[in-house]
Amino acid sequence: MSIAVGSAVRPATRGVLFVHSAPSALCPHVEWAVTGVLGDAPDVAWRPQPAEPGAYRAEVSWQAGIGTGASIASALRGWDMLRFEVTEEPTASTEGARYSYTPDLGIFHSVVGVHGDLMIPEDRIRAIRAKAATGEITMDEALDGLLGARWDAELEPFRHAGDGAPVRWLHQVV
Repeated sequence: MSIAVGSAVRPATRGVLFVHSAPSALCPHVEWAVTGVLGDAPDVAWRPQPAEPGAYRAEVSWQAGIGTGASIASALRGWDMLRFEVTEEPTASTEGARYSYTPDLGIFHSVVGVHGDLMIPEDRIRAIRAKAATGEITMDEALDGLLGARWDAELEPFRHAGDGAPVRWLHQVV
């Protein structure tokens, strides 16, 4: 699968933007930002977010060139009162990615392998081993940091949208 970008053709992938929490005034701005990245206006069905009264949630599936997940995350990061995650599926030539964002913690990025596991680069493992050896950080704290545990803990209540949440169909990686 490939996508034409200008006069070039580059490999494509799929992904999903999960907007976990956005106030109503921010919803159209999220749509505009995503349209700016994808080039076409996404079909967004906003639903009330039970975990935060007055906020809304949405899921946007996309298919575009490799690296689009990073572009979407960059377009949305730094917005107060917005919580989101962007996933990008791996391809035959690239790993996947997950970006998680909360106003309090900022952005967390992880590389995702073909089976959905987080892949931690060797240099990051060596760095935490060095910090743990000097007592600067415990191994548990370091591993939680590499896995994005603080982001998961903050986003988990928002991930459970309640009754009527849309079903996400998984796609097979070719």
